[in-house]
Amino acid sequence: MSYQQTYQRSLSDPNGFWSEAADLIDWYESPEIVLDESAAPLYRWFTGGVVNTCYNAIDRHVDGGRADQLALVYDSPVTDTVRKYTYTELRDEVAKLAGALRSLGVDKGDRVIIYMPMVPEAAMAMLACARLGAVHSVVFGGFAANELATRIDDAKPKAVMAASCGIEPGRIVEYKPLLDSAIDLADHKPDSVLMLQRPQARAELIAGRDHDWAESVAAADPADCVPVAATDPLYILYTSGTTGVPKGIVRDNGGHAVALAWSMKNIYNVDPGEAYWAASDVGWVVGHSYIVYAPLLHGCTSILYEGKPVGTPDPGAFWRVISEHGVAVLFTAPTAFRAIKRDDPDAEHLARYELDKFRTLFLAGERCDPDTLHWAEDKLGVPVIDHWWQTESGWPMISNPMGIEPLPVKPGSPAVPVPGYDVRVLDDEGAEVASGDIGAIVVKLPLPPGTLPTLWNADDRYREAYLERFPGHYLSGDAGFKDEDGYVSIMSRIDDIINVAGHRLSTGAMEEVIADHVDVAECAVIGVADQLKGQLPVGFVVLKSGADRKSDEVVDELVAMMRERIGPVAAFKQAAVVERLPKTRSGKILRGTMRSIADNEDWTMPATIDDPVILDEIGAALEGMGYAGG
Repeated sequence: MSYQQTYQRSLSDPNGFWSEAADLIDWYESPEIVLDESAAPLYRWFTGGVVNTCYNAIDRHVDGGRADQLALVYDSPVTDTVRKYTYTELRDEVAKLAGALRSLGVDKGDRVIIYMPMVPEAAMAMLACARLGAVHSVVFGGFAANELATRIDDAKPKAVMAASCGIEPGRIVEYKPLLDSAIDLADHKPDSVLMLQRPQARAELIAGRDHDWAESVAAADPADCVPVAATDPLYILYTSGTTGVPKGIVRDNGGHAVALAWSMKNIYNVDPGEAYWAASDVGWVVGHSYIVYAPLLHGCTSILYEGKPVGTPDPGAFWRVISEHGVAVLFTAPTAFRAIKRDDPDAEHLARYELDKFRTLFLAGERCDPDTLHWAEDKLGVPVIDHWWQTESGWPMISNPMGIEPLPVKPGSPAVPVPGYDVRVLDDEGAEVASGDIGAIVVKLPLPPGTLPTLWNADDRYREAYLERFPGHYLSGDAGFKDEDGYVSIMSRIDDIINVAGHRLSTGAMEEVIADHVDVAECAVIGVADQLKGQLPVGFVVLKSGADRKSDEVVDELVAMMRERIGPVAAFKQAAVVERLPKTRSGKILRGTMRSIADNEDWTMPATIDDPVILDEIGAALEGMGYAGG
């Protein structure tokens, strides 16, 4: 069946389409209702079904012939460690860990916060919670104490599973003092902490509350899988809210397992038994969906990597992992490839490795500029697929469906809506815009399985944040356009559409122009307040390693390129060359914070920022251009 046929069927017959997809997982009891519209616009999927996500991810593969196949490969250049687990070994580890949790009083429906780095025990912790029917909430390891405290107060966990430290290139980050401080700050006090002691920094345990991970697991009886309702929550994943209070994205068990299992073949075109690598972190949605759950649900070997794209030890790190573990598909952020391209523009490190099993690169998390896409295509010689989704969706919303019908790649576009997502582009009044015109990217309700059914204990906030702006539609918060072939281009956040003397312009389109410059490794454009024109674009660029050019020359060339490609209407006249761009740990550029600094607005240090010192350089650059800075 072609993409168009598949897509149209998913919209015209969602019950039939997703009922068939539900056969990809095992059920204790089959669903009574596929699409439950009884509480619309709060839709639910597979009502009446009874399932266990951990059973589907591990046990059924042990029982079904994959007992000795590798399930999880842990590759850690920062500790010079590789550990491998078959499906049988992973099941046994997870069952014992679930037993340790049960001995601490954790039961079905209880919440457990997981505060860990990229170690295999983090994935096991998630699966152990799923095994018991407990609800996990992973908080990025090393997150600030006050941010962790707000999540403890919102989720009210029975227990916390943590590691003693995380390891960054050149430094060790001790987690226990942060965790202790967070629990002191929080009103809610978890009953117990299960602490994984890493040899790089051992934690002091508090008697009566803290328990040693290894000792507790050794003493535990293995726990069986607990059947739960398909509509019961599997996890809560917090994302930053506009009010400063984090939003708890809820993911259910049934719809999540079905959607992720369906996506592995139809979007990523991977087969059971193949090695799949999502180079992300378990603290982010990509780590939840495509390190831990989807590859295991599909019977793949999942790679869990504790390292960086460059510096651990060099820009060939990704090629080594692909080569050593026979990776078929890699999914990472464009930021990672920009870093590799910056440090090794001619991809000289690639020549050291055989990538004979590698066939597709997927990029998401930040808009992929055409220059980075072309560089990756040229150096790797495989299809490079930009695709788009969000923490809220849990799995891709727009992608080239490689397992259904590979479509022509259009650089700058993540391609077409994924089956199940009725993606539309609306103007401020809620009418669909003409082909090529920029508007708000929305999805007509109902959203497909696997997406957020609501926010944790906050149905009203869910409606307000996502459903009220355009009734009957989910508001993505992104802006973009559809072309005449139905390809969608995501240009920026809605807030990053700037108004220059009455002209609505996309900062993403301007970044596309800048990224084409031969010496530019990565860039960002923000709109800053201007008394005459409302807003003006200002650029920030990081030059490639070895680019020996004067900053003024590069900026002059960028201004000329912008005038030629977009026109004088862009009013692009200022840019600064900087050492680095401020980013979250997941690689997203903090454009909103940069804009607030420029406009002298109140702003708070983002909890997820990779390195706060970078903002000082941005402030100084803005001051040098005549803006508020500092």
